Amino acid sequence: MSDLVQDREESRSGDCPPCPGRPVLERIDARQAEIGKGFVVRRAVPTRARRMIGAWCFLDHAGPVDHGPGEGLRVGPHPHIGLQTFTWMIEGEALHRDSLGLEQIIRPGEVNLMTAGRGIVHAEESPTSDAGRLHAAQLWIALPEAERHRAPSFHHHAKLPVIERDGFAVTVLAGEALGEVAPAQVFSPLVGMDLTSSGSARTRLPLESGFEYGVMCLRGSVAVEGETIAPGILLYLGIGRAAVDIQCDEATQLLLVGGAPFGEEILVWWNFVARTPEEIRTASDDWNAGAFKEVPGTALAPLNAPPIEGLRLKGADR
Repeated sequence: MSDLVQDREESRSGDCPPCPGRPVLERIDARQAEIGKGFVVRRAVPTRARRMIGAWCFLDHAGPVDHGPGEGLRVGPHPHIGLQTFTWMIEGEALHRDSLGLEQIIRPGEVNLMTAGRGIVHAEESPTSDAGRLHAAQLWIALPEAERHRAPSFHHHAKLPVIERDGFAVTVLAGEALGEVAPAQVFSPLVGMDLTSSGSARTRLPLESGFEYGVMCLRGSVAVEGETIAPGILLYLGIGRAAVDIQCDEATQLLLVGGAPFGEEILVWWNFVARTPEEIRTASDDWNAGAFKEVPGTALAPLNAPPIEGLRLKGADR
């Protein structure tokens, strides 16, 4: 899914404390919003405390929610530039359509990876009028300078590596971990893992010491290096860890993301990842002028870009 909250606030990656250069345990409250009846979205990245974790520049935990008849996901066509959207479906289904003419239903245990590059448009909706339960994690990955103007693409990954480890099922979502490599093509050194347990479990998970990491609980509660978190809290681990201790006493699910600290300052606004205010203005103007390609097959109305006049972009007048 996309930026369901449609946050109008700009996010500059430099407007937060730098990566501390050492291990830390930093608790960050996700910003919470309710969109539609009972549909709660918790935004853990970006926040003022932490704008990025490696190349991961956006993390929403959406749901779970039980949609009634006639209800469901309805996100009309909208554009992206300069990023990859990464959807991890936990419960329920969603239908993706994009301006490349592609259609794909994503189901639990699957990943949709859309590389926007120089520009793409997509829409997402529940595939039937009986949407039922929906629970997902939506992440964005900032593309580095050498890749951010590449041709757009979309890939669906139905089979991901899963490792049984000390009572946890560890799914490698992105990058490499525990000797397995996820199929998603990414363009920065990073990793994403889902850890799920049906009851009490404890493991010592090896990490890449050159990566910074964050952990978000999706279900239940979990102790990470002795620090207990539940849904709505991101635990930032800093950099320099060779391993992390993870323990739970109940059925639990958590998301661990990490990566090499991103060496470029980025600017995030609406559905765009750019480097300068001028790029944001150009993308917004192009969208409003109809310069992006349309999404075939959808009856949903396109989303409107927020007024650019309300954008408080630093350096906008330079």
